[in-house]
Amino acid sequence: MDNSIKLRTEFLGQVKEIITQAQDNAVRSVDFHRVLMYWNIGKIILEEEQQGKERAEYGSYLIKNLSKELEPEYGTGFSIRQLERCRQFYKEFPIASALRSQFNWTHYKLLLPLENDGKREYYIAEATKNNWNSRQLERQINSQLYERLLLSSDKERVLAVARGEMHPERPTDIIKDPMILEFLGLKRESAYYEKDLENAIITHMQSFLLEIGNGFTFVARQQRIHLDGDDFFVDLVFYNRLLRCFVIIELKTHKLTHQDLGQLQMYVNYYDRTQKLPEENPTIGILLSADKNDAVVQFTLPKENTTILASQYKLYLPSEEVLKQEMEKEIHDFEERIGDEKL
Repeated sequence: MDNSIKLRTEFLGQVKEIITQAQDNAVRSVDFHRVLMYWNIGKIILEEEQQGKERAEYGSYLIKNLSKELEPEYGTGFSIRQLERCRQFYKEFPIASALRSQFNWTHYKLLLPLENDGKREYYIAEATKNNWNSRQLERQINSQLYERLLLSSDKERVLAVARGEMHPERPTDIIKDPMILEFLGLKRESAYYEKDLENAIITHMQSFLLEIGNGFTFVARQQRIHLDGDDFFVDLVFYNRLLRCFVIIELKTHKLTHQDLGQLQMYVNYYDRTQKLPEENPTIGILLSADKNDAVVQFTLPKENTTILASQYKLYLPSEEVLKQEMEKEIHDFEERIGDEKL
């Protein structure tokens, strides 16, 4: 028998895939049993506390002394802070069968501090649907994803889309403003060109797709459009399977102008008239700029516009206070626009 015969690449790949999947399943199984362990510890801590509820200090006494007994034998995974977290875990998630088997303990540690039930429900739904690992979930929470979507939509709609009860019907259901691009590694104080921004996005495409929203597939960069002897180049082209349309993104490192919006409108018109299939929805254009003037956007675009969006990008994670101020400003501006229209 000739031992030099090589294994078929496809066959070898199939075997490796089986092994990798089995290893991943084993790790997930161990992770979930750890989650159940902490849930059960939280359950019996709470039950024991309730038996001694006539003493107000009994809860802290119980956890402190339990940790003193467990840590020397089982390690720092049973510190006072960790046992307090176990108790909170059981209180917030009292039904064991409702725990997500794809979540590890780090997922739940990230979810527990969320004070808003709607916010927690949103992140659970999105993490489950998109199979986010704990690092991706942490990044989305830190970038205030939930709050940023609320800037352009209402709470019930955001939750309904996350749960899968409603399909996204308009760009603002999934596209955020501002977009947070801290993963690009560009310094906000440094000078850089649009080409630098584009190259950084291509290098970090997986993170960029996570940030711009669900259902996006990358199509092209610097897509050439030839119009009667003149060449134009579209920065980035995507397709969104949920919205069933092309999405064109133009990058601007300066404050947007009405000329930028006009250029983007031309690209959108081109795709609608030459690339879009009859059963697909109209092309969406996103002008992603370092800064924007909402009034310029409002008066440059038609009042009934639903396909051209201006989104500001930021190269750092926003603080909760900054985002709160932005939300209050957006609500104020919206109420003013409604008032002006009624006059």
